Amino acid sequence: MQLCWVVPALEAAIEHWVKFSGAGPFFVFESLHFEDGIYRGVPADIAPCRAAIGQFGDMQIELVEQTGDGTGLWGEMVPKGRLGFHHAGLYCTDYAAERAAYLDAGNAMVFEGLMMGAKTCYIDTVQTLGFMIELITANPVAAHVFQQFHEASIGWDGRDPIRTLG
Repeated sequence: MQLCWVVPALEAAIEHWVKFSGAGPFFVFESLHFEDGIYRGVPADIAPCRAAIGQFGDMQIELVEQTGDGTGLWGEMVPKGRLGFHHAGLYCTDYAAERAAYLDAGNAMVFEGLMMGAKTCYIDTVQTLGFMIELITANPVAAHVFQQFHEASIGWDGRDPIRTLG
């Protein structure tokens, strides 16, 4: 349901997606935080970043600009200041089963925590798929937010491509 690119500059990437694909509008999040986060087995919040999500048909496009130094979740795949595909996001009605399937297949957990009160994780599938997988627990809060992205895209005329959730 979601494809994510790490980008060197968020606003420029949004402009590019709007111009060349018609995706949007994009909702900007100046910082992301997770509760009870674990990065590679160590308690930590998600790597510092700004993000934007827009709709491209039925697919969400997520763009992430790294704001912190160090490798972290984003820099493992794409060095800071560079452009590259990072992950495909899956919205899971059975998060535990999806998580177990990926881990049982030999993939490593990169990051896991609570986003909006629901489990979310990033799994290292780089060796098998060439990118990471994000699993998002289906929940009413995420469903409401994702619905807002989708509704804003219906009949969107390209004006006001950068927005915040109200």
